[in-house]
Amino acid sequence: MDVSELIELYSSAGYNARKLGEAADLFYRMIDDDATICLTISGAMTPIGYGGLVKELIERGFVDWIISTGANIYHEDHFAWDLPVKQGHHQVDDDLLHNKDIVRIYDVFIKGEGTLQEQDKVLQEAFKHEMEGMGFTTAEFSRVIGKHVKKSKFPERSFIATAYDYDVPVYVSTLKDSSLALDLIPLRFHGREFLLDFVREIAEQAAIVYNSEKSGALEIGGGVPKNTVQQTGPALDQILRVSHGGLNYIIQLTDARPDTGGLSGATLQEGKSWGKVKSSHENLVTVYGDASISFPLLCAYAISKHETRKPKRLYTKLGDYYEKLKDISQLDIQQRNVEGTISK
Repeated sequence: MDVSELIELYSSAGYNARKLGEAADLFYRMIDDDATICLTISGAMTPIGYGGLVKELIERGFVDWIISTGANIYHEDHFAWDLPVKQGHHQVDDDLLHNKDIVRIYDVFIKGEGTLQEQDKVLQEAFKHEMEGMGFTTAEFSRVIGKHVKKSKFPERSFIATAYDYDVPVYVSTLKDSSLALDLIPLRFHGREFLLDFVREIAEQAAIVYNSEKSGALEIGGGVPKNTVQQTGPALDQILRVSHGGLNYIIQLTDARPDTGGLSGATLQEGKSWGKVKSSHENLVTVYGDASISFPLLCAYAISKHETRKPKRLYTKLGDYYEKLKDISQLDIQQRNVEGTISK
């Protein structure tokens, strides 16, 4: 039995095995329909080595843009620069770890001096002469990292370097909430200013969805990355009033519950009430469980079943997409003003 047969077996079963089978089928259809696909990554998936899966999806054209926490970008860089990340254990004395200068992400151990501080030096060097006195988006920020990683010992281990090669925009949904931002403090104390243009960023993200014939999302976990891709619908309809309708497809891999009212657990169907998705009745699949198990299976199914797709190279199109959305939204505002005058 190969992986595709295993997933098809899941499809014929029940519970979340069946949901994983449905998610795999939907991911295949998203690729086959040439949808513009956004991968959102919350939590900490790269410290366990899953950056390689993201890299593979980019290389095969199965992911066109990414929204991630800063932690996933910071920690995936360790592998390219050959900085140690070790398997540890979740039952441990954390006071002892602290005394030994070891940080823990559940059962993953990372040395402070040997890895984190070396990574900090790498990032500070990357931005030593970048982003000076200019407003930037986190896609531009990540591109600086991707370009710098090309100088590392093993650039082939980095999905950020691969995103740079394939012109895949990588947005950091909460830049200040990660070591990526912490590493800018010393540069700031030496007079450097970093001006994040977050409004242009969310306009760009809405423009990607608006300029795509079909659009979808594969969401690992929930949190801010999930909301960032899904808020493109309200940005277009509620704010700009261009009558778009939201995403065509969404797959979410989560262990969060919906009944607590938090966004991470909110059902994808609930998003229809906000205009985040086209329909609450189709093309939405949530798989409840540990994404460290379901994500590799989903990737393996798509890789084994679907041929490589031509990359969309969205990063090179962001400026044009932004201007098109700007123009159409302004025309729509003018039309509404004219209609309002006539009605009076």
